Amino acid sequence: MDMHTVVVGTSGTTAEDVVAVARHGARVELSAAAVEALAAARLIVDALAAKPEPVYGVSTGFGALASRHISPELRARLQRNIVRSHAAGMGPRVEREVVRALMFLRLKTVASGHTGVRPEVAQTMADLLNAGITPVVHEYGSLGCSGDLAPLSHCALTLMGEGEAEGPDGTVRPAGELLAAHGITPVELREKEGLALLNGTDGMLGMLVMALADLKNLYTSADITAALSLEALLGTDKVLAPELHAIRPHPGQGVSADNMLRMLAGSGLTGHHQDDAPRVQDAYSVRCAPQVNGAGRDTLDYAAVVAGRELASSVDNPVVLPDGRVESNGNFHGAPVAYVLDFLAIVAADLGSICERRTDRLLDKNRSHGLPPFLADDAGVDSGLMIAQYTQAALVSEMKRLAVPASADSIPSSAMQEDHVSMGWSAARKLRTAVDNLARIVAVELYAATRAVEIRAAQGLTPAPASQAAVAALRAAGAEGPGPDRFLAPDLAAADTFVREGRLVAAVEPVTGPLA
Repeated sequence: MDMHTVVVGTSGTTAEDVVAVARHGARVELSAAAVEALAAARLIVDALAAKPEPVYGVSTGFGALASRHISPELRARLQRNIVRSHAAGMGPRVEREVVRALMFLRLKTVASGHTGVRPEVAQTMADLLNAGITPVVHEYGSLGCSGDLAPLSHCALTLMGEGEAEGPDGTVRPAGELLAAHGITPVELREKEGLALLNGTDGMLGMLVMALADLKNLYTSADITAALSLEALLGTDKVLAPELHAIRPHPGQGVSADNMLRMLAGSGLTGHHQDDAPRVQDAYSVRCAPQVNGAGRDTLDYAAVVAGRELASSVDNPVVLPDGRVESNGNFHGAPVAYVLDFLAIVAADLGSICERRTDRLLDKNRSHGLPPFLADDAGVDSGLMIAQYTQAALVSEMKRLAVPASADSIPSSAMQEDHVSMGWSAARKLRTAVDNLARIVAVELYAATRAVEIRAAQGLTPAPASQAAVAALRAAGAEGPGPDRFLAPDLAAADTFVREGRLVAAVEPVTGPLA
């Protein structure tokens, strides 16, 4: 567990801090300013609670039941009840890192001082994270409007010492037992606090932040595999010249072209097709790699802007404003986050598609310019990587289905009070699957391209130094090189882990310099 400490203040948080807490177990502390803001906002809520006039979320019911004024003796029960009734998720458990991101981002909004939650509730949220206690959250239950209601409710239930949670040892136990074992006192919710713990885009935002971190690695990895495929196919690197990309100045395109050019520096394979009359130009999947990869990179940049805005936001309803007003609003609607989650699923699918096209070209003796069929050792006796491409194609087909947007859908709820929802949680869940699949797709291209590069070397051609570094590192990671057929799944799994953990990028950067 990383003992790095993340301090939560009043002005939001960073993507790096989300990843540190969610994935690496960083400790969480509330800043003095946050504690002060929490206390000040709570005074406002307490004053409103003492007035006879109804205030939404403080002295009324919720959603379609907001018209009922709740008497003071029932308000604690109201806050408990909203958590219990909204903790209605179903389906498989959500991953630990997603739940930790969800909890941390809710704490981020609570610490802003705009929710009216007491400091001791916020501190208990931090205590849960620091103890490694992870509420059991289920796959289904959020429509991405009025926040990720069911997922956040399961987290709030754990704060109350109810429901189930996973301890730091990975064992699921009653939440009350886990809290007691770590000396944490369950919270007794007061006016507005139950509502404030449920009303945010924290789940979809956490998944967006982690997807962006993963996709950054995968896009750089895909630039590397594209360069390896170009080299193995004896393509030309002239299409990567900076002056060609300067006249179509999409930023990501130039970055991808530069990454590929760095990979191919010193190659003895590129440009050989200049003497091959039928091939005037390389195929689109080779020649247009910077344009496709680059457009995806630009989409990542836009999504990061949206994530940054949401990380700086206080998402709740109602909110406590600096002038003392408590106002209802619609800031919990997940549309801004949902749209970019869907956009990322589209570009991830297209990146996977172009990777698969290059893999297929490497395996086809009619288009690979002298490579053996399916990169087999003894074609006919050996099948080589024939079925590895089938697996890759199946993943690409799944990616295309996952690219269908969730945010274009809406299903009314809460007796038509919540009559237009974002489906952002669903967009985030399918993006996680898409990112996992993309890593596998890039890994298959890497496995095929490195084998093809080694075959070229055996033919007497010298690969680029960066390519040689990639091959050596992949082989050391357990993915074997050319030879007779063998059990292939372990090699592909090793390549997948190698890509997913960022080791491909790390392997070539000592030769290429830092890649973007």
